[in-house]
Parts: sequence; C-alpha cells; structure tokens
Amino acid sequence: MTLKSTRRTLMTGAAATLALPAFLRRANAQAAIRVAGVHASPVENAWNSRVHLAMQEAANASLIEYEFSESVAATDYPRAMREYAEAGMQLIWGESYAVEREAREVAADYAGTAFLMGSSGGPQGDNFGVFGTRNHEAAYLAGMLAGTMSESNVYGSVGGYPIPEVNLLINAFRMGVSEVNPDATFLNGFIGAWFDPARAQEAAIAQIDAGADILFGERIGTADGAQARGVKAIGSLIDYTPRYPDTVFANAIWNYGPTIAAVVADVQAGNPVGRDYTEYSFMAHGGNELVYVPDMVPADAIPDMEARRAMIEAGDFEVPIDPAEPA
Repeated sequence: MTLKSTRRTLMTGAAATLALPAFLRRANAQAAIRVAGVHASPVENAWNSRVHLAMQEAANASLIEYEFSESVAATDYPRAMREYAEAGMQLIWGESYAVEREAREVAADYAGTAFLMGSSGGPQGDNFGVFGTRNHEAAYLAGMLAGTMSESNVYGSVGGYPIPEVNLLINAFRMGVSEVNPDATFLNGFIGAWFDPARAQEAAIAQIDAGADILFGERIGTADGAQARGVKAIGSLIDYTPRYPDTVFANAIWNYGPTIAAVVADVQAGNPVGRDYTEYSFMAHGGNELVYVPDMVPADAIPDMEARRAMIEAGDFEVPIDPAEPA
C-alpha cells in the first residue's frame, strides 16, 4: 500500500495564532504532539473535511504536528494505523466504523500510543478513545425552521449508512420539524456510501418525485438534487449555502476543534485517553452550531427557534438522541 500521506506547511506566527478559536489559543501552552489522521474518505468529504480543518487549525496554533492519509480502504486501514504507530506518532486519529475489531486490535498492540476513533462502540483500555458526531442539536433547530416552509408537508433526508451517528441526526431534524408541524410526514434513503455525490443526488430526486419539497442532506449530493428540482435543502456538517445560494437555507455545522483540544490536553498531561469524547461535539462546548439565511425562512419561525437555541446552549433543553433507524 502506498499511503497518500501529506505533511503540510501551515500558517504560523502571532497573527495566525490570534485568528484561532479561543479554545485552541488556551490549549497550546505545551509542546506540540505528533498526530496522524487516517481518513477512509477524501478529506474533501464533508465529515472528514471538518476534522481536517480542525487539525489544520490546531497545527497553526502549534498544538500539534499533523500528517494524514486519505482514501484508505478498509482492507488497508489497520496497516496504515500500524505504520503511523511504528513511526512514533503520539496520537492516531481515525474512523473505525468499518474496521471496529481491527482498529481495536492495533491499539492493543501499541499501548504507548493514543488512539481516538470515530466509533459506534465504547472506549477500550487506557489508549483507545472514541467520539461520535453530534450536530444533532443544530439539525433539530434547522428542523424547527423548516417545519413551516413545506408546501407538500413532506420532508426528505438522504444519509450514508444507518449507523447510530447518522440515524440520530436525521431523527433530530424530524423532531424539530414535528415540534412546529406535528402533521408533517417524512421520507428517507440511505445510499450505502460515505462519499458518492451522484448516488445521493439520485436519492434526493427520487424523494422529491415522491412529494418531498424540503430535504435534509446528511450526505454530499443531496443539495444537487434539490437544486435540480427547484426545492429547498438543509446542509449538514459544513456550510453549503455559498455553493447553493438559492437552495440551501440552513446548515447544521459540526465543529471538531473542541474535541481535538480535549484529547491533546490529555495526551500532553499523560492522562489515559480511553474515554468517550463525544460531549465536546455538543453546543455547550461549541461543538455544533446552526447557521441559516434569515431572508430564506419565514420571519415568524425565527424567534421560537432562537429561543430554543438559547435554552440548548444554557443547558435548559436537551435534544433527544434517537439512534433508531428512521423509516
């Protein structure tokens, strides 16, 4: 296997540091640690791009030294992890959804190396930490905005695979819609891939043809289908509005920086990383946020949504987590 490993020469200096999020400026007091990212998809993929950007910001802050491999197939994934461990990386980041058993076996063989994996399982030992994607709070708020916008009263969603992290996101969107529109009905499709924009677009168009006029795009390509059919869409993980200015009116953004700051602080302090870091994706830590275009949503939908956002941020309202596969 030839790893597509790239060492970046990143922005440094006082001006760069001052432009960074506050949690990174607070976290960079100690020496940078060596981090390797093993990405199963291209780093342009929405989910991976959020991690990749946060890693780059942490490198800019001299918090980490970052190397990465992308488009690593499941059959090569354990070998990539081992090569980075043998190279002396202090923290190996990855996504073990398709290689859960193999990733844990690698971590067990390198007790002196910290591992942080996107996983549907729990932590293992002292050196295998996990995290889950939790921009469900923002998805809920986006649903509240969307709840009054549909003419057909049919809402669609396109996901990758029906794993808990995806299911809870789609279910949160549906809960937000139903809060303001209890008569709404829903369609959903999974494309069986993490990065296949063409297939996501096809799934989106099929739902539009079945009556949906607002789509939640858990996967890249959903907004292309919405744009092609002239309906509205909500983006997930990244901000799609600049690319689809007449189509995407809201985005459930995932910010991975707080998670990186937390795990790096543990590595620097010599603390075990065998714990669940999912909490750092919550709004209370700045781990997710809703961005939307006010002119594209009904004005009377905004006050209730903003009031609910304030309650979530203050800890006065908890968005339910439903990992069941949406029908």
